[in-house]
Amino acid sequence: MARSRSSSSSWWRYLHPSYYLKRPKRLALVFISFVFITFAVWDRQSLVQEQEAEISKLNEELIRLQDQLREVKGNLGYLGERMIHTNDNKIIKDLVDIDPINEERREKVKEAMLHAWDSYEKYAWGQDELQPQSKNGVNSFGGLGATLIDSLDTLYIMGLEDEFRRAREVVGGLLSAYDLSGDEIFLEKAKDIADRLLPAWNTPSGIPYNRINLVHGNPHNPGWTGGNSILADSGTEQLEFIALSQRTGDPKYQQKVENVIIQLQKTFPSDGLLPIFINPHSGAASYSTITFGAMGDSFYEYLLKAWIQGNKTETVKHYRKMWETSMEGLLSLIRKTTPSSFTYICEKNGGSLSDKMDELACFVPGMLTLGSSGYGPEKAEKFLSLAKELSWTCYNFYQSTSTKLAGENYYFYVGEDMGIGTSWNILRPETIESLMYLWRFTGNKTYQDWGWDIFQAFEKNSRMDSGYVGLKDVNTGAKDNMMQSFFLAETLKYLYLLFSPPSFISFDEWVFNTEAHPLRIIPRSDKEEGLGADRKANARLVTRPFSRKHGRTGYS
Repeated sequence: MARSRSSSSSWWRYLHPSYYLKRPKRLALVFISFVFITFAVWDRQSLVQEQEAEISKLNEELIRLQDQLREVKGNLGYLGERMIHTNDNKIIKDLVDIDPINEERREKVKEAMLHAWDSYEKYAWGQDELQPQSKNGVNSFGGLGATLIDSLDTLYIMGLEDEFRRAREVVGGLLSAYDLSGDEIFLEKAKDIADRLLPAWNTPSGIPYNRINLVHGNPHNPGWTGGNSILADSGTEQLEFIALSQRTGDPKYQQKVENVIIQLQKTFPSDGLLPIFINPHSGAASYSTITFGAMGDSFYEYLLKAWIQGNKTETVKHYRKMWETSMEGLLSLIRKTTPSSFTYICEKNGGSLSDKMDELACFVPGMLTLGSSGYGPEKAEKFLSLAKELSWTCYNFYQSTSTKLAGENYYFYVGEDMGIGTSWNILRPETIESLMYLWRFTGNKTYQDWGWDIFQAFEKNSRMDSGYVGLKDVNTGAKDNMMQSFFLAETLKYLYLLFSPPSFISFDEWVFNTEAHPLRIIPRSDKEEGLGADRKANARLVTRPFSRKHGRTGYS
């Protein structure tokens, strides 16, 4: 016990200050040890604090990025999910870095689409089109549910998921919805309707009739054409039917529409300009107007786009060749006004030109822009310059009226520039379509600003509590009673794309049909091997038995 107490006392003496005061060396050693230990503890605490601060910053950045990702997905819906999961850094960067002004404009356009759709759903659900003033639906196209079908891919692209799902449950849909979503029900419906349309091609020449009853058949042409088929109607099914053959593996759809081109090639004129009426029995052109406006327009558009849809391969080069021939013919129709030098496209009747241009022809600047990349540098610049000049004219169709909305067509006079012919506006998309192409190819934001001006004019003059209407007169602002289905399918979609990054529905992967429905580009081989082998590549058939590009005949 004594030894234990002695040992305990010896340890306690090291804790007494007097022990170190009598031994300076040991005091110095203790002091140095204390300093090192203090620094070590302080350094460790500092590191811990710095790490905690860094972790906090990283957590904040993670939350910010997650919020941005949710915002992108919210804006783009299903498509945003699919694009983000591709791990394409360029697409993700473009979507996250959308210009704030463009993002605000996109949201305004999206809200407009939602307003138009909600109004249709409330007052005209399942019918072809909404009459906003009387708040009822009307079956303008035989009760196909045209607005519902036309709106499917716009809803999808804008990320309006609930609206898209409700539409799917009612209509089942068609090929662009299949193209974007991969849902087989859309392909099945497209095939069903296409099969009902096929008898229209059973003519001696293969040039189709433009009218058919989808229940009973009985293809025919309207009496007012003198029994002739319309060029724009007969030459504007190629993209959809080729896509349907690719997705189903059944060549019959493609064969029908390509026989039309084969027939037209037999008598294709040296200037590439065809009259608007074609005899379905002989396949020959009938004496009639040549125009890039109503009843002629989309034939020329599809020559170019069939080449693009086929990925510009050898198999489809004849489409490009025909298109280039037609563009040389287009140059012969170009004139300028005085005193402002507005460039415009004449119509041709026999050997004489008419100084008249439809707003419908305002798709041409976009077509020229899209097709310019297939030329050598000199011609590419020539046609791109022409596209810019024509787009300025089309923009001024809008700016020259009191409502800032364009009339249906314009006449040009020496010394007076232009004047309105038919003064209604039915919410057409062609000018906005061209602005979208020009912005994507040139990067010039002026085209976005022009599109925004047009959108604001629609909001001011055409918006009602129950949807959107056209104007009977763009000078007085008197309203009609129709919300055209193409306003949702084309006008609002092109506006949305005008304010979206170029990687969104990229032109490297997609081609738009004449009613703004995107089809995926798939290469074609000489033997057309593997038709339908990659059905998941998707496509869209928005089946329109008759083109509406010729517009209304008037108001009652």
